[in-house]
Amino acid sequence: MRLPCSLSGWTIAVFGVLAAALGVVGLVVPDALLTVMGFEPVPDGGRADGDHTLVFLTASSMAALNMGVYYVLAALADWKPFFRWTVPFRLLTCAVFTLAVVGGRAPAGFLGVGLWEGLGAVVTGLALRYEKARDEKPHAKQDAASPAS
Repeated sequence: MRLPCSLSGWTIAVFGVLAAALGVVGLVVPDALLTVMGFEPVPDGGRADGDHTLVFLTASSMAALNMGVYYVLAALADWKPFFRWTVPFRLLTCAVFTLAVVGGRAPAGFLGVGLWEGLGAVVTGLALRYEKARDEKPHAKQDAASPAS
């Protein structure tokens, strides 16, 4: 079995597995996902005509499943540019979701989704920074040991 080969890859893989799992939950048991996010599920037959909550939940769950798989594949390939690209966009997602709660567009439980994105982005960013600093150290020592030309 192949595993991620870097710390940043592991942060992406964990995020990907969680996103894919939540996507599956949303597709299979949508009310459970609504509850986790702080929304009150509506009993079967209780939705008004024109209520498209389940359509949007299906679409976002499928997107989460796909995104999770993309993240896992990127982690297994140790695709660092992808890891770097995720950081600002996950921070943006954190800001948008947090503002949705603060602005009254989403229940307080939805804040967890934003914080999950933000924390994941910060952890990935720190892992990338650590790896870059670690990878640059041998070059600095080698350059210092080289005779001046």
